[in-house]
Amino acid sequence: MSHSFSHASLATTSKVSPSITPITATRRITNLRSAKPHFKLAPPSKSYARSLFTAKTTLNPVLKPRYSTPAIRCLFTGIIEEMGEIKHLGTIQDGGFDLNIRAKTVLEGVNLGDSIAVNGTCLTVTSFTNEEFTVGLSPETLRKTSLIELEPGSLVNLERAVQPTSRMGGHFVQGHVDGTGEIVEKEPEGDSLWVKVKVDKGLLKYVVPKGFIAVDGTSLTVVDVFDDEGCFNFMLVAYTQQKVVIPLKKVGQKVNLEVDILGKYVERLLSSGFVESIKAS
Repeated sequence: MSHSFSHASLATTSKVSPSITPITATRRITNLRSAKPHFKLAPPSKSYARSLFTAKTTLNPVLKPRYSTPAIRCLFTGIIEEMGEIKHLGTIQDGGFDLNIRAKTVLEGVNLGDSIAVNGTCLTVTSFTNEEFTVGLSPETLRKTSLIELEPGSLVNLERAVQPTSRMGGHFVQGHVDGTGEIVEKEPEGDSLWVKVKVDKGLLKYVVPKGFIAVDGTSLTVVDVFDDEGCFNFMLVAYTQQKVVIPLKKVGQKVNLEVDILGKYVERLLSSGFVESIKAS
């Protein structure tokens, strides 16, 4: 079964702290988005060092109270449930960021502290209504993922964490983004779409033909790996193109990548001398 044929279905406003005006919030995010490659954010302070899962923000009376304890790490399948719409991305007083998303399917049975993968990034629900939910982002998450490119109106892939009774239609996805890649080519073939992504060699070594990879949280099967170009490609069938955000992105835009964790475990075991110790015994 090719996981590029993943099942998915198509598919919110946190207030900025009174001490931070909308203009200030907009400038902060704009500065992060427009930063040149050599730009570095200030080293994380103690207030930044908190986990993504314990982000504290000013309470929004319209939304339900925020969750204050760390969420349990969860597992995803890479089978996108719906596409949500970004309503608001803004700074909060203690240095973090709020991301407010309009959604429907992933809000069914949602609770404070639940994990939802947003473009493949595992984030924790800090407040919600019947039509939207809010998650907290740390500056480090914005550094490491493509979420910094989001703006009001952007669509994002959404998936709730797996429950013990769920079908595992994709592969094991942790929601821990390993890095980003850049779309360098999109080529239609019939009603399917070829997509080629350029990625750092440090991640490309974990990408293998016919292996798993999560692209913006979507479980896909790699078709070919081009070591000389530092790229890999995959194909999206017509159905999948209608259910995930990848086809909506343009050449030059970033995608979040999470490689198959099995490859990293194997590398770790080999480099630690595990095989040699087994032979010696």
